[in-house]
Parts: sequence; C-alpha cells; structure tokens
Amino acid sequence: MMSATASLAATHLVPFAADELDKNKVTPGVLGFIVFALIGGAVWLLMKSMNKHMKKVDFEETPASPDQGGTGSGGKTARTTATTMTKGAAPKGEPAT
Repeated sequence: MMSATASLAATHLVPFAADELDKNKVTPGVLGFIVFALIGGAVWLLMKSMNKHMKKVDFEETPASPDQGGTGSGGKTARTTATTMTKGAAPKGEPAT
C-alpha cells in the first residue's frame, strides 16, 4: 500500500512524464535490472561454492563381499564412508593409493 505522501508525489510526477508515458508498454526499469543482476550473482556464487565443496568429496564405495560378513550385525563391513576417511587415507588392511 502506498502512503499518502508517495501517492501525492506519484500524482504530481505523472503529468511531467505524460508525453513519454505509454500505458500499453510496461518495463521493469533500472530497479528490475538491479534485482535480476543480484539474483544472478547470488546463483553464480552458490554454484561456485557448491563446485568447491563437491571437489572436496573423495568417496569410493567398495561392495561388501559375502565372505566378510557383509553388513551383518556386529561384524566389520567392507564399506567405507566419506566421513570416516580423510583424503588420501586408506581403510585398514588396504594400501594407500
């Protein structure tokens, strides 16, 4: 909702722009461009951050073999997770690559 002052100011400005004002043409103007540019910049920064975080992920899942007990209760699993491994480290019993 517009305040009385803003409404009065808009009413006084419209006659000055009456020669250039086309009621059939609606454009977003400079403010629309600035908002669009800010949203585009924010999306670009989010994509850049996501790429940086995805490059840090070093996850390679090894399938559980039946002779190791698989993912049974209480037994060790052949699966390794990205949270328990640091980059470049190898699980116990396997050589580092």
